[in-house]
Formats: sequence, C-alpha cells, structure tokens
Amino acid sequence: MAKVVLKDVSKIFDKGTVGAKDITLEVKDREFAVLVGPSGCGKSTTLRLIAGLEEPTSGEIYIGDRLVNNIPPKDRDVAMVFQDYALYPHMTAYENLAFSLKLRRYSKDEIKNRVYRAAEILGIKDLLSRRPKAMSGGQRQRVALGRAIVRDPKVFLFDEPLSNLDAKLRVQMRAELKKLQNRLNATTIYVTHDQVEAMTLGDKICVLNEGKIQQIGDPLTLYNRPINRFVAGFMGAPPMNFFDGMLKENGIFETKEFSIKIADKCKELEAALGVRPEDIQIVGDDSEIKGIVSVIEPIGSEFFVHIEIGQNAITVRTKLDRELKVGDTTNLIFDPQKLHLFNRIDGSSIKL
Repeated sequence: MAKVVLKDVSKIFDKGTVGAKDITLEVKDREFAVLVGPSGCGKSTTLRLIAGLEEPTSGEIYIGDRLVNNIPPKDRDVAMVFQDYALYPHMTAYENLAFSLKLRRYSKDEIKNRVYRAAEILGIKDLLSRRPKAMSGGQRQRVALGRAIVRDPKVFLFDEPLSNLDAKLRVQMRAELKKLQNRLNATTIYVTHDQVEAMTLGDKICVLNEGKIQQIGDPLTLYNRPINRFVAGFMGAPPMNFFDGMLKENGIFETKEFSIKIADKCKELEAALGVRPEDIQIVGDDSEIKGIVSVIEPIGSEFFVHIEIGQNAITVRTKLDRELKVGDTTNLIFDPQKLHLFNRIDGSSIKL
C-alpha cells in the first residue's frame, strides 16, 4: 500500500468552472480518508484527479513517492469503485472479477486464486455464476468491490458506492466496508455527500465546499471543534442550530428573542451562536429562552422536536420525558459547555 499526497492541486474546467482549488491533502498508508461535502463541492473531481481520470490544471499528485501527474490511470496502481457499479451486464460475476486480470495477462491459476479469495472475503462465492441482472443491489455492490480487491492495488478509491442502496442496506454495507478495510489494511479514499457515512467510516475526514478544503480532521474533532460555520452546519444530523445576534463586551450574546451569557469580557462583534440539537434541554421551569412547538418527530427512543423561536426554526433532540404537543410554549436551556460562536462576516469560529 502507499500514501497519497496532493500539493496545491487545482482543476479549472472549460468556461472557468472551478472543480478543485488549491487542494493540499495527505492520506497516510493504510488510512481510511473520506472526502465529504454537498453536491458540486469538488469531492468527486478530487477523486478523479487521484485516479488519473482528470488532469490537474496545477499542483502535484503523489502515490507513494511517485509523482503521477503524467502517468495514465492504468499505471497508477489504484482501483476505483463507482456509484453505478459499472459491471459488464453480459458477464457473470466471475468474469467481471477476472476481466482486469486477464487484460494484465495473469495466468489462469492466478486469476482463479485472486477471484476466489475476493469472493471468500465478500461472501459472494455462490454468486460467481450469476450475471448482474440476477443480483440485488447489495450483491452487485459486493461484486464491484471484489473487482477492485482482485487487483490488489496500492490505493482503493470509492465514489459514493452506497448511494443507490436502500437505507437498511446502506447501514449494513457501511459496517462491512469498514471491516473490509481493516482486514485488507488498504489505503482508502472514499467520497460521499452523506456526513453520517463520513463520520462512521473515516479515520480522517476532509470537508469540502465550492472546490476548497474547509477542514481536515478525525470525526470527533470536526464535530466538536468545527473551524467555521459551514463545517458546523454540515457535520451533524440533525444539523447545528444557529442564531444571529450581537456579542457584547460583557460576554452576553443578544438576539431579538433572548439574551444569554456565554463568555467573560470580550470584544463586541456581530456573531452567530451555534448549538447542536442534543445540547438543548426542554424544561418545565421558566427560562430566558422560549419557543413554540411546530412539529414532533418520534425516532424510536428519542424525538426530534421542531421549535420556533421568533424567526428562528430550530431542532431539539430529546428523550422528551414530559408531555408536549404542537402549539405548546416551551422553556429551553442551552448547555453552556457546548456552545459555538462564529463570526458573521467570514463564518470563522470564535473561541469562547
């Protein structure tokens, strides 16, 4: 296996469209890195640049210690798994797995050994004689994974491989992917727009927006210490709640609806207060922060309670240990140890 390094990599398409801008990233040997962000953020473009399916406008890409900018995809020793599986419909699973090995002129015995090893790892030995149309979505996904495994590449690249699966199967396949990566000890770069998928899979997460890296870190760092408002709002389900207001010199954050002490003496500035749904408590006693319940969503042992505080629509994640109905006025308390503050001008995090 090998590390992957991008140094100031940019991709500008025709008509000036920015696909990636000054991407600098290191994925260590055997690390599972996830590129995550909304549609059009540059994550798939970055993956295709690593694979060699796109040429960078500027910057350098290394796989191991080798500069690969001018090396064709087939010689980069990477294997890519696509969103649509990209299986040959007229071939059996065995033939799909063996195809790339035949092109590389491996012996029949070596091809057989590699195919059956991958099939054993993925639990698809009983599918080897089937064609894709006779398989479920999850089975086709396993075959697509197997086609990458037989290559025994230095780097695995995944471009939203689970997006076509139903919710239950996605959860199952996430766990299987993580176990597979641990078993293969493979350097893996995985693209998704699903931040829950990113949090559960990644050793390292790279959050992108508008072609630029916003923050790189482990899942808990991104969740607990977001570097800006975009990362704070993107990482987390339901997303972080925000309140625009003014931070006074006495450390009181003021909005039209409430005031709350969040710091000692500080510089006065326009700011946004961020608080995650699980860090808000619905209480029976009177409090400074009040809202009106608009929707109650049961999600098993917990509830998502949607509350309107003036013009602000927020979500509270709670056990809901008291009776509550739509239209009720609620009293709320924010956990003072879990508050986030962001500059309203540039969105940067402000240390409390």
